[in-house]
Amino acid sequence: MPPPASSLISADTEKLTAVATQAADLRVAFFSDSLPERNGTGAYYHDLIGQLAPLVGATEIFQPKPRKGRPILSLPMPGDPLQRLVAPNIWRIRRGFRDLRPNIVVSITPGPFGLLGLYHARRHGVCFISAFHTDFEKLARLYWRPFNRAIVNGILRNINRLLCHQSRTVLINNSDLRKDVVALGAPSVEVMGTPIQPIFLERPIQAPQKTVGQICFAGRLAAEKNVDQIIVAARNFPNIKFVIGGDGPLRKKLETEAASIGNVRFTGWLSRDALVDLLDSSSLLLLPSKMETFGSVALEAMARGRPALVSANAGIHDWPLLKAGLFKLEQDQPLTDALSAILKLPADTWQRKGRDARKAAEQLNDETITQWISVLGSCVETK
Repeated sequence: MPPPASSLISADTEKLTAVATQAADLRVAFFSDSLPERNGTGAYYHDLIGQLAPLVGATEIFQPKPRKGRPILSLPMPGDPLQRLVAPNIWRIRRGFRDLRPNIVVSITPGPFGLLGLYHARRHGVCFISAFHTDFEKLARLYWRPFNRAIVNGILRNINRLLCHQSRTVLINNSDLRKDVVALGAPSVEVMGTPIQPIFLERPIQAPQKTVGQICFAGRLAAEKNVDQIIVAARNFPNIKFVIGGDGPLRKKLETEAASIGNVRFTGWLSRDALVDLLDSSSLLLLPSKMETFGSVALEAMARGRPALVSANAGIHDWPLLKAGLFKLEQDQPLTDALSAILKLPADTWQRKGRDARKAAEQLNDETITQWISVLGSCVETK
């Protein structure tokens, strides 16, 4: 039987306990327009709240609820019609906010839920923090025509400016975003780490194979993820299995492109348990994205003792302690060329890289939870 999740939150138990004692009276309301675990942002806060819950007084996230069919009052998000901006149930949230009695509000997204978080924070006089996880303006440039893009980007820019101006501090997890949020009026900026769901730490580690037999990808099958480069690489390495996990607007197109290739398999959407299985059965994770704010799945792979090849633009490279478990895909470098170099590494290098990856992922997780508690505590102290 695995140990409880709370016992895995930190290797440095005394440090976290001291921080948690100071933060025991924190009551935090998160507001997000993302569904839980639907995308990177949704997964981030699902994992974060799971680890914060035993350390703070109370926490709750107000976000859209999964439902069948298309909500009546909704708009598609850039690049993925399966993700939509949904009108909040104002009465449900008002009751939940009243019952929670938070002293901190964190708005995560520049949509209706994020704005409702700001409204409640100002109405009740509690400390307000916002987070800037995704550059939606860049996404709109990838997907939408100039006229629609200009309108949407203008709206998003004004909402982000409002949220940044009203925030005690703005949270980012990619240092490249700092200049953007400062330009939007952020009074201060915190570069935050990324938490890991306990399942990636609890399950026994499977030792990596001495030779690379399988390589995987996990994430949204969308233009910014550059998954077509994985299919190109699969053609060049016919003796290696390539497993592509996830769903998204490009799934049918990618499956058609790979139909004639015998070493490519698509899994569809993956639960967290299934993702752990995929990572454990693979030697390397690929994340060749055109734009990647952080790259949480790479950190999850590292937590399973698997290195990851990640685009240089991803925020995960900002964390020096993670360098030991990562390979960097340079801008404009063909994925096939990068893989060719990696596959020549000796078996003992793979073993060491895997051990270093696991250790670094655990350390970042510990530091991230401590950092979150510190930021939340400072918000209340300086109110």
